Amino acid sequence: MHVPRLGILPDGPAQPFALGGLYSTFHRVCFRQFFQTSEVGQRWELEPKLVLDRHQFDTFFESLHKHGYEIIGPTLLDGAVVYAPVDSPDELPVGWTDEQQGGVYRLKRRGDQALFGYSAAAHSWKKFLFLPTLKLFEAYRTSGGPEIRHPQPDVRRRAFLGVRACEIASMEIQDRILIHGTFQDTAYVQARNAALIVAVQCLQSGGTCFCRSMNTGPEVTRGYDLLLTEITGPQKHVFIVDVGTDRGAGILEGIALAKADEADLKHAGDLVDEAAAHMGRVLDQNGIKELLYRNYEHPRWEEVAKRCLTCTNCTIVCPTCFCTTIEDVTDLPGGKAERWRRWDSCFTLDHSYLHGGCVRCSGLSRYRQWMTHKLATWIDQFGTSGCVGCGRCITWCPVGIDITEETAAIRSSGDASSSIFGKKGE
Repeated sequence: MHVPRLGILPDGPAQPFALGGLYSTFHRVCFRQFFQTSEVGQRWELEPKLVLDRHQFDTFFESLHKHGYEIIGPTLLDGAVVYAPVDSPDELPVGWTDEQQGGVYRLKRRGDQALFGYSAAAHSWKKFLFLPTLKLFEAYRTSGGPEIRHPQPDVRRRAFLGVRACEIASMEIQDRILIHGTFQDTAYVQARNAALIVAVQCLQSGGTCFCRSMNTGPEVTRGYDLLLTEITGPQKHVFIVDVGTDRGAGILEGIALAKADEADLKHAGDLVDEAAAHMGRVLDQNGIKELLYRNYEHPRWEEVAKRCLTCTNCTIVCPTCFCTTIEDVTDLPGGKAERWRRWDSCFTLDHSYLHGGCVRCSGLSRYRQWMTHKLATWIDQFGTSGCVGCGRCITWCPVGIDITEETAAIRSSGDASSSIFGKKGE
């Protein structure tokens, strides 16, 4: 078993050493006090938890680069926090947070220099795993007949920095479909396997967040290689570090980490609890599948249809939606053709185009399809809800349609007279 080096000698007296111009001295500590492996030897448990100081974040970035990872993390672009390549901690949204409500997103300054002090980025990690556009193959007309060429797979190693609990849950949902489903998505599998997950505990609930209702957050409990809990204060700015895998442990090699004290651990736990207690939204999941099945013709669908623009924003920002369409393009001489897969949405007319006609032609039918699938039929298909409570569909709806509000309205007004199974009472 490979034991990570943390600048701590397993035997002998404490040794001072240099790392990036920083000098540290540690008491004699046995490695086994820092790391233990599970029976399978793949998952690490940190005993005790360690501390990465803010001024060591440059070294942390250097280690990620040294191990061949392109860092994808939160940064500011066009007045929003987005996920994009970042080369240094200075490119993170230092000292910024966000305010989110239905159809409203704005940035504002924090009172500290937190690196991860926002609630939810404008989009999810889906765009890096399940690509918005993907070339499937090229076809060439040759003298010997058609020739098919498949593009080389993108095998770049990427470190996803700042992944939240609800986002890990969304990855697990897509894993269930795209890896463990009937047909495996090769491109997704390759991107997923190449991704290092550096998760961050969510310490600030947004105005549209309801991950607690969906049992997907805000606390990160699994699915990470490294987990950071950011603690800021007048005299300190540190990150409590949990190691989840061998890959994560390897990133910390050579970085001098101190033990977290009890005060820091309690503070970190209190921050997560506080975020859980201040969710911006609530969605009652009790009997939700049956509720929606019973209310297929509820008048509330007509009310929401009057507002819905069928713009597809909710499906584009949703971290679990995976509908796609296929496009074939050719050059003018007709000697070359390409087949592409691109994201689609159940809000487009063409999405339900069958046998010369559209099945869901109204905005009512399309919104009902999306919400019922997300909260009900998804459970029948894949054994879990299709919603993780990130709230992006609420924030980025131009007219502020709120999935939690619509569900509550149907629940509070009683059952409609008919369902997808026939009229009530039949």
